[in-house]
Amino acid sequence: MFTSGLTDLKKMKATQSADNVQFLPFLTTCLNNLGWLYYGLLKGDGTVISVNIIGAFLQTLYIITYCHYTKDKRRVFSQTVAMVIVLCVGWVYFSMVIPPGESQLSQLGLACSVFTISMYLSPLADLLDIMRSKSVERLSFSLTVATFFTSTSWTLYGLQLNDYYIMVPNTPGIFTSLIRFVLFWWLELSFQTSPPIN
Repeated sequence: MFTSGLTDLKKMKATQSADNVQFLPFLTTCLNNLGWLYYGLLKGDGTVISVNIIGAFLQTLYIITYCHYTKDKRRVFSQTVAMVIVLCVGWVYFSMVIPPGESQLSQLGLACSVFTISMYLSPLADLLDIMRSKSVERLSFSLTVATFFTSTSWTLYGLQLNDYYIMVPNTPGIFTSLIRFVLFWWLELSFQTSPPIN
């Protein structure tokens, strides 16, 4: 799922612009990766650690590239600063305020679950614009496919480990992917059935 942003990276480099690429998914996914990385370290889960190291690295690359090509640098900068503040506050809270042990792990798991749900919902932030413009240009089809398979895999992994912090927040990823598939299908269908412009 994290490598699906490479198509957006390629698009930004080719057009020298970030106009038709969404920024929020990169930001929320990076925050999500860093949270789950910490969770994996506390739990000692090598799978969660390795996947999220790769994810955090790639999302950082996408964020830097987006910042380079965007015209709206002020908005992007303020959103990035907000993410860094959330990250710092979270780190201080979970490493210095909460005592180590089950309480720390369960509260971190809950926070990571919220990040995961926001990551899966973030591509739908432009839903109103997409419906109005009848264009899915800003939605990434490869990200939609990857999100569907990834969220399904993590849901099954969480089920196998009996870890509800992994299983439950990945379930919305399946549903938001299905919503995006319907959008792609509906807009493609409406494009094919619309009368030609004379």
